[in-house]
This record gives sequence, C-alpha cells and structure tokens, in this order.
Amino acid sequence: MSEPLDVLAIGDFAWDVLIHTGAPLAPGGDTFGRVELQPGGSAANVAVWARRCGARSGFVGKIGRDRFGELARENLAEEGVAHHLSETSSRPTGVVAVWVDHTGQRSMVSGQGADFLLTEADLPASLESARHLHLTGWSLFTDPPRRAALAAAQRARAAGMSISLDPASFQLIEETDPAAFVRMTAELEPTILFPNYDEGRVLTGQSEPDEIARRLSEIYPGAIIALKLDARGALVGRGGRYDYVPPTPDQATDATGAGDAFAGAFLARWLAGASLREAAGFAVVVSGWVVSHRGARPPLDERLREHCRVS
Repeated sequence: MSEPLDVLAIGDFAWDVLIHTGAPLAPGGDTFGRVELQPGGSAANVAVWARRCGARSGFVGKIGRDRFGELARENLAEEGVAHHLSETSSRPTGVVAVWVDHTGQRSMVSGQGADFLLTEADLPASLESARHLHLTGWSLFTDPPRRAALAAAQRARAAGMSISLDPASFQLIEETDPAAFVRMTAELEPTILFPNYDEGRVLTGQSEPDEIARRLSEIYPGAIIALKLDARGALVGRGGRYDYVPPTPDQATDATGAGDAFAGAFLARWLAGASLREAAGFAVVVSGWVVSHRGARPPLDERLREHCRVS
C-alpha cells in the first residue's frame, strides 16, 4: 500500500452465505429459498463501498490459507481496494451465515474465522500514510483482534488521521456491557460515529433519535454523529446540531451490509470535501439502493453508477 489512501479499514473480511426465504421458517420443516455465496465482512464492505464511491481505499485483515482466502484477495483486487492480508493456518477464512426473511430483515451467525486472529504484528508499516482509519465493533468484542484495533487507532491519532467507528452489534454491546464498551471506544476519540438506531439506544439508554444523538455527542465530545435510522433515513451532525436526512423510496429486499455501504459512501464524500448533510444524503441513497438488492455488495447498476458519478 505505497500509494496514499483516503480510507483504510481494519478488521473483518468474511464470506456471507445468504439464505433468502419467501416466508418464515417452519421449525423442523423444509422450505425452498435462494442460497448464495457473496463477499462480506463489515470492515471490508466499508473499504469496497468507499472505493466504489470514488475514494482511494485499503483494507487490513487476516485470512486463512485456503481457497476462500485466495478468493478474498481476488475480490479486493477486482474492487480496486489496496489490501494487506496476513494468513494463518490456525483458522479458516471467515464465513457468516445470513438468513434474510420475507420482510428483508437479516439475522446472522458469525463464525470466528481467521479475521479474529488479527494482531499488532499484522498491521502494515504504511498505516499512517492514509488520511482516515475506519474500525468496527467486531474488532473490539474479543481479543484478539482488540489489541490490534486499539494499536491502529493509537497510531492513527498520533499521525493526525481522522478515525471512524461503527459499533457493529447492539446484542454484543449488551453482552459486553454498554458502559465498558463506551469507556473503551471513547478512548479511541473517534472523529465520526456510525451507529444504527438500536446501537445508539443501547449505548445511551435513550429511545428518541434526537436524544440518542445528543447523548452520543456528550459521550464522544466533538465527534460527528451519523445515526442510521433504516427506513426512516438518517440523522447527522455534531455538538447538538443535527440534520434529518429522509429515506429513499427503495423497497427493502435484504438489509445485509446497508450500514457498511452508508459508512463507505459517507466517508468517500466527506473526505472529498462535502458537508455533513451532503455526505449523509449521498450515503442514504447508496444504502437505500443496497437494501433493494441481495447481498452487501451487489454489482452496480446504471442508476447507482450515475449517482456516484454526478452527486
């Protein structure tokens, strides 16, 4: 990664086994559906969407010495994402089972693959050459890879880079202890926080979006709060001043990776000089398009290509 990057995402690359059904599952029964294998992983998704939206992006992670690891390298190269991938024989490349129900909502079972073995030694020497570092909560719930993520954030701060954090999972935040998660992540001094509604609710104890955003601004002083509200759009701002961004009319088919697409699109526009409102508006369109397609990284159609080109 010798060329300077706009965005460097550190964390998970995993293959998503997507299972789509047209009706609720029948316990003990059988049903027909659609089963697909697609590239995923929250941090890798952000890097890919930042690149698709015009940023120079890179990804740091760990893969197994297996065919899925080889495919991960090929996928990131095809997407134009610079990658620094360490390998291990101890665990296979990560795989996540994703069940998408008839309403478009998804439930995941995440296997702890090679990405959970990322260590400080796996971080590239070129980390500080990027403008921005992106982390996800998936890198903080267990150790490893927690120490690698915290070390990356420390190096980024020392180099004057901006940092973003996606809390990743409200369930795991609850299991970890919200207060402990807040203490740990506040020390990262994130420039941008990308929670969804449920993550914001668990982190703050508030239920109204405005109150969630205000409380997050108190917990993370000076941070930009980009609160993802799914079908209700987004709320973005800092220091008590927030703009509401309305949703798109896209029909939800699969919510997998929509939040990652929002973060990648937002970062690409914000780092290019767009205002918070402009960056969030652009990101809402991108994430709205994603939920109307299957998988975290569907091939771009002409509509989204045009949006990314002219917005």
